[in-house]
Amino acid sequence: MNIHSPDITAIPERDEAEAALDVLRRWAETATTTEILELDPSVAKLVPGKTSVDYPALSRKFPDGFVVDDAYKSTLPDLQNGPSSLIKGAKQQIQHVGISNFRLPLRFKTRDAGELMLETSVTGSVSLEADKKGINMSRIMRSFYKHAEKAFSFDVIDAALNDYIADLESFDARIQMRFSFPMKVQSLRSGLSGYQYYDIALELVEKDGLRQKMVHLDYVYSSTCPCSLELSEHARATRGQLATPHSQRSVARVSVVLDNDAGPLWFEDLIEACRRAVPTETQVMVKREDEQAFAELNAANPIFVEDAARLFSEQLLADVRIGDFRVIASHQESLHSHDAVSVLTEGQTFAQDSFDPRLFETLFHTG
Repeated sequence: MNIHSPDITAIPERDEAEAALDVLRRWAETATTTEILELDPSVAKLVPGKTSVDYPALSRKFPDGFVVDDAYKSTLPDLQNGPSSLIKGAKQQIQHVGISNFRLPLRFKTRDAGELMLETSVTGSVSLEADKKGINMSRIMRSFYKHAEKAFSFDVIDAALNDYIADLESFDARIQMRFSFPMKVQSLRSGLSGYQYYDIALELVEKDGLRQKMVHLDYVYSSTCPCSLELSEHARATRGQLATPHSQRSVARVSVVLDNDAGPLWFEDLIEACRRAVPTETQVMVKREDEQAFAELNAANPIFVEDAARLFSEQLLADVRIGDFRVIASHQESLHSHDAVSVLTEGQTFAQDSFDPRLFETLFHTG
């Protein structure tokens, strides 16, 4: 007996495909969803009126009562702490990886034994060895929150840094905290007073087992050009011509390393040192007599940007609580369409040949 077997490798003709599709649709019209899923979820798309279903069927309701226990947590994927085989790119050490602009309100101690609650932006980072995939970023935040209820000083920041070095099993780490510090200042002659706000950052860095504490302060002042002042006076004296020297809002970013054994350097101390160096600080409360006094004060203290860097340096060198330091000054010219800038460093901490190309742009004070 001869048995004829169809050639299963032959490509079906269109009419054969249409006949098969007709059979499949007639079956699907009476089949249950479960039966369709068991055969192939895509069959639902071939049947008019049938709703397409995903496989497996997923709940679309948030599970309010779901409790995460240790057994469930152990099943969660953790790619950042995965094996080195998951590393993308070159297997090289990363000097700093972490979080920036993590904000929270913190209490800071003041020189008069008071406290201030200030909104603070925190940057926290650690080093990452070449054979480690990544870090768990939230651990930095959790470590910091352990200390968030304390009045912050460098002792508290020390403890926070210790915690997240341990939590993340890293060898180098950094914490930087930025905030705006209010300080009441007197007007020059009217007796009024108002709050001046100073951009301050505290930084604690551990590298190669050495820990350094740093304070960064932006000090805003007016700078009158000595050359312009002399030329204006020459016009008055020789030709009876009224002339005004040009002056401009200026910013100095003063960064200092603290000597751990020389006692605390309060924010107010550093601000007052800057004010002694360059007394033409911008004013808060001003009446006519104050405005006149400010013009006289500028005339008594004309400075080029080089002078400013050296005047700040003089004050910093005289304070035994300060080790290495850096002064970056920017005089944002009212005469020129460009700015005059200077950088002065003392010691190795801030010594560098290259700067961020946009460094001086960050010294603008927007009020």
